[in-house]
Amino acid sequence: MINWGIIGVGDVCEVKSGPAFYKIEGSTLAAVMRRDKDKAADFAKRHHVAAYYTSVEDLLADTNVNAIYVATPPHLHKQYTIQALKSGRPVYVEKPMALNYTECKEMIQTADECGQKLFVAYYRRSLPYFLKVKELIDKKFIGKPVAVNVKQFRAPSSTDFEEERQTWRVKSDIAGGGYFYDLAPHSIDMLDFLLGGISDAKGYTNNLGLLYKAEDTVSASFLFENGVLGTGIWSFVTDASSNIDSVEILGTKGKIQFAIFDFTPIKLTNSEGEHLFETENPQHIQQPLIETVVKELSGKGSCPSTALSGARTSWIIDRIFENI
Repeated sequence: MINWGIIGVGDVCEVKSGPAFYKIEGSTLAAVMRRDKDKAADFAKRHHVAAYYTSVEDLLADTNVNAIYVATPPHLHKQYTIQALKSGRPVYVEKPMALNYTECKEMIQTADECGQKLFVAYYRRSLPYFLKVKELIDKKFIGKPVAVNVKQFRAPSSTDFEEERQTWRVKSDIAGGGYFYDLAPHSIDMLDFLLGGISDAKGYTNNLGLLYKAEDTVSASFLFENGVLGTGIWSFVTDASSNIDSVEILGTKGKIQFAIFDFTPIKLTNSEGEHLFETENPQHIQQPLIETVVKELSGKGSCPSTALSGARTSWIIDRIFENI
């Protein structure tokens, strides 16, 4: 039995991930940790978790816990992942894997030295929606992929206009950057999953809305190991009339259009016409990926989102921001 302990039971754990740990066969949620004792106790009570703690050290001292999920903001991912690995436990860490690629390498090195497995919560790799896109590509419905274009424009949220109400997601010391660091990693990881590794990337970043200190607009170009070329542009200060979430993969015999967050119907266009595909997401959207983690830890399968693939996404982001 995989007995999980969660470090940081915030909003992401309520529906997206937390319940999956006790609903999957061969898995249970044994303990949770949050610095706010009342909130930790409340989560434990509502999710029927036997133990709760207010410090990482106390959680790791619980001998009933044999695997860790790090669900904190990114600035704590490296610290808590390394602590958990050194305690002799495998780790499933939220995305992005860390603040930068250098931190990712430290986490991977520690996992290797401790003989422990490390997974990253790029859960889209196991969702039926993206598996369908991958199937269409792998079965050559668009021929050979040659180019990909990513667009994400989003209007500011109401809290962006008031500094005291701004989310940690626009504070670089906590998130690594602005909304790009929170949202774009899903896009970049999915490009890696669908089209293979990216061998190089270049980018430009700017703060055009001046609502917060972090960047709010990013453009990038990608070169894939298989020769595919790609572009991407993200902005989180555009007017709502410009809102878009789209990925278009162009091939020698057609194209595929889909979304990273909106899950609009997948559109395949080729010589046979236009085809739409719809899928249904699970109630707990991380559950399919967590199931693969449990299977790998139980010796019954493998997880498609590894420390190495997670680190590749952070490497690309560093390239875009010219940190490498």
